[in-house]
Amino acid sequence: MKMSIKTLGLCVAAAAMLSVSMPASAATTLRIGTVLAPDDPMGQGLEKFKAEVEKATNGDVEVQVFHNSQLGDTTEMIDQARAGANVGTVTDVARLSSFVPSLAIMSAPFLFDTYDDADKFALSDEYLAWGDELKDKSGLVMLASNWYQGPRHALTQKPISVPADLAGVRMRTIGAPIWIETIRAMGAEPTPIAWGEVYSALQLGAIDAAEAQPTAIKGSKLYEVIKYVTKTGHIQLVTALVVAADAWDQISPENQKIVRDLAVENGRYASGLTIDLGEQALADVAATGVTVSEIDLAPFKEAVAGVYGLLELEPEVEIVNRVLGR
Repeated sequence: MKMSIKTLGLCVAAAAMLSVSMPASAATTLRIGTVLAPDDPMGQGLEKFKAEVEKATNGDVEVQVFHNSQLGDTTEMIDQARAGANVGTVTDVARLSSFVPSLAIMSAPFLFDTYDDADKFALSDEYLAWGDELKDKSGLVMLASNWYQGPRHALTQKPISVPADLAGVRMRTIGAPIWIETIRAMGAEPTPIAWGEVYSALQLGAIDAAEAQPTAIKGSKLYEVIKYVTKTGHIQLVTALVVAADAWDQISPENQKIVRDLAVENGRYASGLTIDLGEQALADVAATGVTVSEIDLAPFKEAVAGVYGLLELEPEVEIVNRVLGR
């Protein structure tokens, strides 16, 4: 994976900050960034995770949380961690599938009906085995993969009801194959750009549409630059808390278990907030004048049915179905 000049600069800056401002005990510090705001469920979950880790380890492990892309966008933070910087983040799992392809299944379209299904699968032996592969193949350690950010809905400038309505529409999505092929199958032109650039890209017409979860639509004020939210829920955004392996290895095995357990626990806490706040977030978006609507999802489900085969994920689908007993 090539690293951009911007990312390289962020890595150098991160290393310089550590060498200048961190005390000798900083080896037990975990620095975690997010592209989301402090009041987003993920931001609140990270702050609670920080407080509980520091208390449970008697201060032996310090967690520093950076919101609003302070450490870069998600891809940049992953690149920094892989380059050896003490940086972690909450990321959609599909970004990690370039290292462990099976992980892409967590972002597969219309696969998980509820958060409970995703949470159960994220803690299954099969999924955890894929997570264990990640460290050797990427230099990242997955602490938990049950941080639910909500259903992804279509954000457009015109109403949509069938895939044909998205023909020629440049829709921002995440730059991972499962996301790109899902959006393409739904009829749009997938356009990966950093989350922090979505607002301005919509405002300036660099893209025509986006897809996002309710709390992020509200938190990033995307209602100011789009006219329609269509509740497609095409992907349930289940994300993972990952940290740099070099930083992780400085923590004692006893404290590692504490941190992992609290990552799972606070993933459920943050996910609960997502579920509780999601419908209200959409109501608040509708109150600004944006049209929020539900449609028949059958045409979209039919359109994306071939994505699993295209990306050779049928075996993983079978594993999901077996774990969930369906």
